[in-house]
Amino acid sequence: MNDLVIMKNQQAVTSSLRVADTFGKQHKDVLEAINTKISTAENSALLENMFVEGQYTASNGKSNPMYYMNRDGFAFIVMGFTGHKADNFKLQYIKAFNEMEDQVKFQVPSTLPEALRLAADQAEKISVLQPKADYTDSMLANKGLETISMIAKNYGYSTREFNKLLHGLGIQYKQGKTWLLYAKYQDEGYTHVEPYEYTNSDGIKQVRNTMKWTQAGQKFLYDFLKSKGIMPLVEQPA
Repeated sequence: MNDLVIMKNQQAVTSSLRVADTFGKQHKDVLEAINTKISTAENSALLENMFVEGQYTASNGKSNPMYYMNRDGFAFIVMGFTGHKADNFKLQYIKAFNEMEDQVKFQVPSTLPEALRLAADQAEKISVLQPKADYTDSMLANKGLETISMIAKNYGYSTREFNKLLHGLGIQYKQGKTWLLYAKYQDEGYTHVEPYEYTNSDGIKQVRNTMKWTQAGQKFLYDFLKSKGIMPLVEQPA
């Protein structure tokens, strides 16, 4: 019963997966219950603030949908779960929500040493988060196109390894000597294919197409790879 509640985006939440596991439900049934509530309730706008879509990777490597829910969303979805055992689980969740939310309440320092300690803790957190801010800020500030070799370098991969990684994740495929996006990503403005001139081993100038990544494409890659636990070098633990 550990990790019933976690912190996500500075809010105590649980997941549809955790609820299904704890209450002995099929995850698909919990998803259906949430989707039904959101799509049919008169207060659907309010409910959408209680639930946030997410993804998880199943044992077969497939990415599947799930939901994160805050305290209100949890209460709304499990209120129909009945029985003595279900009531015990509800109480454990309530306790977990309370404990998690208590951990993040801002504690006002009452003495100078406490204030200094708080400032030092905040400075340390900022120093840890700064590399991430630097990476995402520089990525989003770059309005131009970026080569895959530079993106691969940011992740600690060779160009060949990174291209194979993206192929294995179902993002791109190779046509001749050019990597192209699979159909479901082609019209999202993630890449731009442009010709470049090179000289072959016989000294003859030729033209070949190459795919470069737009700002939107780089953001997509960052978010997609992060969901798989793959982070840029600057965000990886020391």
